[in-house]
Amino acid sequence: MDAACLIVVDVQNDFCPGGALAVPRGDEVVPVINRLAARFDNVVLTQDWHPRGHASFASSHPGKKPFETLKLAYGKQVLWPDHCVQGTPGAAFHSDLGTERAQLVVRKGIHRDIDSYSGFLEADRETTTGLAGFLKEKGLRQLFVCGLATDFCVAWTALDARATGFEVTVIDDACRAIDLEGSLERAWADMRSAGVKRVRSETLLR
Repeated sequence: MDAACLIVVDVQNDFCPGGALAVPRGDEVVPVINRLAARFDNVVLTQDWHPRGHASFASSHPGKKPFETLKLAYGKQVLWPDHCVQGTPGAAFHSDLGTERAQLVVRKGIHRDIDSYSGFLEADRETTTGLAGFLKEKGLRQLFVCGLATDFCVAWTALDARATGFEVTVIDDACRAIDLEGSLERAWADMRSAGVKRVRSETLLR
């Protein structure tokens, strides 16, 4: 698939079983993604890469607990357990994830006061990662998105890609979800409304 790009979202140890913010069965996406990556000439990885004391961490707000919400300068923020802290084993990609075909690693959430779910725009909806420019420079307009978690970083990445003008497909079985208070159903509804397509990996691996 020389005219398309596979975007692999946040397949990191802290989002896999045993990690600080584990997505249920998150490690199951790894073999599927490895098979998919072998079919793409263009692969991009995103990586949560938070400084210590990040504003999205419940531990940064005395009296707050993980999964509570707080209003920050840019709006409502879910507070998370400390996760994907720069340079820690939890921030590393899953050891079985094949990264050798990746042309670019986009590190996000690097600004202490702004969370970042999307691979394109941080949560203030103004700070860009540079991913859109990279893809446009290479003439890539068709994006296939997979990884962790469906209802947060995958969905935000897909929605921002659509808003930027890309054709976007989410590979359903190459993702896993957190599903926090109905977040998965809402995410799929938002993606359908935005024109994001949904496929199974076998459609691409035939």
